[in-house]
Amino acid sequence: MNAPEPSRPPRLTSLSHGGGCGCKIAPGVLSEILRSMPSTLPVPPQLMVGIETADDAAVYRLNDEQALIATTDFFMPIVDDPYDFGRIAATNAISDVYAMGGTPILALGIVGMPINVLPLETIGRILEGGQSVCAAAGIPIAGGHTIDSVEPIYGLVVLGLAPPSRIKRNADAKPGDVLLLGKPLGVGVLSAALKKEQLDAQGYRRMIDSTTKLNTPGAELAALEGVHALTDVTGFGLAGHSLEVARGAGCTVRVEWKRVPLIEGVRELAAQGFVTGASGRNWTSYGADVRLPEGFAVEDRALLTDPQTSGGLLVSCSREAAEEVLAVFRRHGFASAALIGEVVAGAAVLEVV
Repeated sequence: MNAPEPSRPPRLTSLSHGGGCGCKIAPGVLSEILRSMPSTLPVPPQLMVGIETADDAAVYRLNDEQALIATTDFFMPIVDDPYDFGRIAATNAISDVYAMGGTPILALGIVGMPINVLPLETIGRILEGGQSVCAAAGIPIAGGHTIDSVEPIYGLVVLGLAPPSRIKRNADAKPGDVLLLGKPLGVGVLSAALKKEQLDAQGYRRMIDSTTKLNTPGAELAALEGVHALTDVTGFGLAGHSLEVARGAGCTVRVEWKRVPLIEGVRELAAQGFVTGASGRNWTSYGADVRLPEGFAVEDRALLTDPQTSGGLLVSCSREAAEEVLAVFRRHGFASAALIGEVVAGAAVLEVV
């Protein structure tokens, strides 16, 4: 009598109801939650950036030379390979420090795992993936916290430093600025195809290459005099994070859609219906403040609101600084970085042309 074959561990994505930055609470719902919070908490004068503009991280001024950047990011699996999941989650968390113009200095691990469902080896590979990215960023994982949870969750708390004068908020764009995007869009579309087992090996490789590329240009960009605002494009999509820039500056952000870089093949996948639920929730939350051209394709709107896990830096800078910004991106290996729009005087809306 043959011995029964050992059972295979479940796919990581089968254990999560939403993966990557696509499992963020929708922006409209989040606004309602935050609106109900009391506003009586103390705000020390050293707090340079708090929750007021939905920025990427908190920033606390230590002295005239140093400001401390603090952020946290964690989510459920967006891929089934545990090592890749750990790499993606860590890259995404560290990105918030780069998006403020800082340099990361250390991380703490956030780990929630269904201990009775996943093999310990799988959990270990997730942590190894995160450690490999922190090593590439030159920082230690100096501690953390673990819990036994129903769905697998992994991420980091990340601390960084920057000179106070080089902190870049998402709210400081100026009329006349141009907008540049560091990475192509489409991670959410690829993740939707992967979850339905319809993503080929090339598509998976493109997804991993994008989501594990550290946004290292951030600190160098922040040092450029012509750079006024920085953020990264994550769960709320290009539209949502562009609107944060528009609202912070009290200006219109105008995006020229044909200039926006897309990961190869994602428009075709979106046209076939491989779109995350988060994309629709994003549109419901902020679509009233987005002006689309007549005949704008459904798949293009899906990509405009597509949740990006570990997405690219969005830079608002003077027109004169644009070539230098692109040169920084190129030096760091961001071949798809492109000028995609501008900031103009007007209502705080996103206008797509």
